[in-house]
Amino acid sequence: MSDEHAVGSAIIRLMQGVVYKEADEDSWLAIERQGGAVRDHFATIGVEVVVGDSEGYAYLRARPDTEGEEALPRLVRRRSLTYNVSLLLVLLRKRLVEFETSGSEGRLVLSRDQIVEMLRLFLADSTNEARTVDTAESTIKKAAEFGFLRALRGQPDHWEVRRILKAYVDAQTLNDFAGKLKEYAETEASDG
Repeated sequence: MSDEHAVGSAIIRLMQGVVYKEADEDSWLAIERQGGAVRDHFATIGVEVVVGDSEGYAYLRARPDTEGEEALPRLVRRRSLTYNVSLLLVLLRKRLVEFETSGSEGRLVLSRDQIVEMLRLFLADSTNEARTVDTAESTIKKAAEFGFLRALRGQPDHWEVRRILKAYVDAQTLNDFAGKLKEYAETEASDG
């Protein structure tokens, strides 16, 4: 494969979504070896390539507007997340931090039941079990559509938490969430 073909292929793969080192080694190698050409291509249209070397992923992000320059039309769409999906992403990110700090290696895999349990505390109508499970399952599917969860082959009720989540839910978001949880727990304790 020529360098030009490898760069073109990597550009197309990035435009299709997140490129994972483990899943698309050819595109990953092109991004590593010809990263300048790939970045230059996207820079002309106001997009930057973000590479998480240690985590093995690369994705596109709209370059921040520069003051005094006319803004380009937005190529990368912002995704509007529901409360439940946002909540799940923060809970998954927290679980990923716990997984990594415990010294565990490999991938974080959770069962559907484990994810439902994580969400149960925060779902409004927790007295209706069927509704809770339905809401949790639709939230899981949406998180998978966005690429933050991946169903394991042959194990339909098990989900891998994708490390790209670290790029979307940062440490500050986790700290803010921890503060909200503390407020929530204090409110519940005083009401109970």
